[in-house]
Amino acid sequence: MPGSSITITGKQLISLLQKDGWIIRRRARHGLSLSKCVDGTNIVTIVPYSRAVLPAGTLSAILGDKQTGIGRNGLLDLINKYK
Repeated sequence: MPGSSITITGKQLISLLQKDGWIIRRRARHGLSLSKCVDGTNIVTIVPYSRAVLPAGTLSAILGDKQTGIGRNGLLDLINKYK
C-alpha cells in the first residue's frame, strides 16, 4: 500500500539487521552500534536500543544511504525473509 508507514521497534530492527549479517560492535550513547562490510567498505549505524516504536524520521535516517543503505523496500524484504 503506497504511503503506508512501517512501525518497528529499535530491538526488532536490531534483530533483523543481525540476521542480515550486521554485527553489534559496541553500546553507544544513543543505542547500539552495528557494522557490516559491504563491497570492501565497513558501514556503521547506530540503532536506538528500545522497545518503543522508532519515529518515522529516525527509521528513515537509519535506512538511508548515509547509514545502512537498505531503504524502505529493503526493510520490507528483510521482514518478509526473516519473519
